[in-house]
Parts: sequence; structure tokens; C-alpha cells
Amino acid sequence: MRLLYLSFILLLFAQCAETSSPQTENQPTESEVPLYVADMHYGFDFNNWRTVHGKINNGDVLSGVLSPLGVTAVQVDQLIKRSDSIFDVRKIRPNHKWACLFEEDSLAKPSYFIYERNAKDYVVFDLSDSIQVWQGSKPVVTELRAVRGTITSSLYNALDDAGAPAELALEMSSIYAWTIDFYRLQKEDTFELLYEEELVDGVPYGKQNILAAHFLHNGVDRKAYFYDQDTTYGYFDEEGGSLRKAFLKAPVEFSRISSRYTKKRFHPVLKRYKSHLGTDYAAPHGTPIVAVGDGTVTKSSYTSGNGKYVKIRHNGTYETQYLHMSKRAVKVGDAVKQGDVIGYVGSTGLATGPHVCFRFWKNGQQIDHLGEEFPPSDPIREAQMDTFMVAIEKLERLLQETLPEVVPEAEVAVGDSLVEG
Repeated sequence: MRLLYLSFILLLFAQCAETSSPQTENQPTESEVPLYVADMHYGFDFNNWRTVHGKINNGDVLSGVLSPLGVTAVQVDQLIKRSDSIFDVRKIRPNHKWACLFEEDSLAKPSYFIYERNAKDYVVFDLSDSIQVWQGSKPVVTELRAVRGTITSSLYNALDDAGAPAELALEMSSIYAWTIDFYRLQKEDTFELLYEEELVDGVPYGKQNILAAHFLHNGVDRKAYFYDQDTTYGYFDEEGGSLRKAFLKAPVEFSRISSRYTKKRFHPVLKRYKSHLGTDYAAPHGTPIVAVGDGTVTKSSYTSGNGKYVKIRHNGTYETQYLHMSKRAVKVGDAVKQGDVIGYVGSTGLATGPHVCFRFWKNGQQIDHLGEEFPPSDPIREAQMDTFMVAIEKLERLLQETLPEVVPEAEVAVGDSLVEG
């Protein structure tokens, strides 16, 4: 029976083992986190260890993974108890990687079991008599990258065609939220980006940070530079003006304008012409609606026409209102920050489909916010301007030095949604 079991273990080795190496002489304690360096894995040099690798399957529990490898029920119970304050073994998830390390002269039972919590973090279970558990992390390497592209269908597709992470589209939409409507991009709009990308084991991990950007939209080159101004950081243009305006251009991301501000519109429900003193943004039911600027909630209510709605006073000049919500997320008196979720898209009140009717007041009069020019907030201070100019010159130089020489060719027709990949 023991011979059969050893044969099973050796068969596993033949199928999925990798050569690796012995652990360092000093055994780690619970308080020690092993170093993870280029020629080591999880803090172990694998050259003299025999390893078995796998992934957690649906329905797997720790005992189900370890028992076939020779770990007894008693040892599993000890592991669970020892790991309680470090990692809840009930939280092992399907498709997460694991590895077992066996000594060459003791193939009956692994010495260590390692579980990857995510691409960076892992947990090591020492299966020796002492039964110890500790956590470790792989190193995160940050690399500088640059990309250029041309809009042919969507920003996502353009980034993908250029070999850059499509997730940068969300970062760009955040940077340019006050100046560019990303659902009105034009064919042949172009962009250049300098960004930092975090890598773990050579694979992108976490968020990409844009350091500099050029976006040529409607013939205007809109530049953005990341700069930390005495712990107040953000994106600024080449003259030191903040790209963060007093108000966002729209209360919902990746929506489309289904009806504009007008003094005469045929109402789809009332079947007559009347003023429409707001801008309708069509979006899927349940899409978060955000406050376009800092302020205080003055109304959070319901009427037969407006449905569920929220109104916010931003200062002595401006107010905004958001109609037809499926659900409100704030109450009267709440202080909100720009970008805070205040409700969710619905079709309550006089509405034929899910959208938010966004209304804007200036000095008590409703206006078309799309035609209003808003001043930038927190520009570079005069005392910081020389330092800022040096910083953006360096970013420009890095951008041009890092950019690829060949501009990727566009292959897709115009008209697809930005959110389509």
C-alpha cells in the first residue's frame, strides 16, 4: 500500500514538478516574512526541493487538497488552528495556485504547503512538527512605459491595438473628466501616454499610473501632467492650470446624451411640446449617479414627474439636480464630495426608460451646463511654478524617449461604444 502511495506521488512529480532548491539554513518563524528574490520562489530556493503544483478546484477545502499528499487529518486541524489569526483557510478560492515542497529523501509527506492569495501575496504552511504559518509577498516591480494610438472605434480598442492595458481608458476618463466627453471622440483623435506599470513575476499587477498625457481631440492637443504640489497632487496642463474643474461634465460614467437642454421639446410621455431645462443621460438601470461637485444635499425626495430625485447646493451660485433615480443614496443635510455616489439610474416618474435628467442652476436660473465655462481649481502656485516647469520638461523628455517608433495601424470602423472591448 505504501509502495502504491509513493508511486502516486512520483507520478504527480512526473506530470507537474519543477526543479527548485532547498530552503535557507535559518528556519523562519511566524514573525519572519521570507524574502522573495529573482532566483527564489516564496522565499525558497527550489533547486533541491521536489515540488507539486496545482490549483484549487471548485468545492475544495484544505483537507481535501492536503490529504492525498500525505498530510493527516490531525495535522490539517493543527494548521487550521495555527493559521486562524493569519489566514482563514475557509477562504481558499477556486483557480488560486498552490505548491507543495517535498524533501528528496522524504516523499511521503510535504514539508511546506504554499497557497497564493493573489498574484502578489501568499501564505506558507510549515508542515513540520512545530506547525507554523506565515505570510509573504512577491516583489512588485515598477516599469516606465509609453504608448501612442489613434481612435478608430473606442479608446479601449485603441489602447489594446497599441499593446497597452485597456484599463488605462478608465484612468484617462478620470483625468480628462472635466474637458473631454469620451462618448464624443472623433475618428483620428490621437493620444500619447507615459505611465508606470506594476509587474509581479513579469505580469501586470494592480493599477497603472499615468504620468503624462497628450490627447488630440477636435484639433486641440490637451496635455496633462501629474504633479505633487506640497502633498496636493493632481493633473495640470502645461501652464499649471488644474485639469480638475469645479464640476464634472456628466453625473454618470460612459453614458450617452439622449436629450439636450432646450426651450421646446416634444415630451415622450405627455405627448406635447414643453421646455426641457436639463440634459438626459441614458445609462443602464442601476448605474451609479455621482455628485458633479462638492456640496450639501438640500432635497432627497419624490414627485410624480421627477420620480426619485436629489438636489445639491454647491455654493452661493450653483445647484444641481438628478431625476428619475431607481434608488437614492443620500439624505437632506448630507455633505457630498465630487464623485460621491448619490443614487442609481432608474425610470421613476415621467420617464420612458432608464436615464438621469441632470439639471443645473446658476444664480437661481436653470442653464445648459454644457455651454458653461467653469474655472479650474487649485492651479500651480506661483512659488511652485519653476519647479513644476522643470518637472514637466522631464516628463516630456521621458515620454518622447520611451514612445515606440511605429504608430499602430487602426483596423476597426468608427461607431462602437467606448465601453466595448
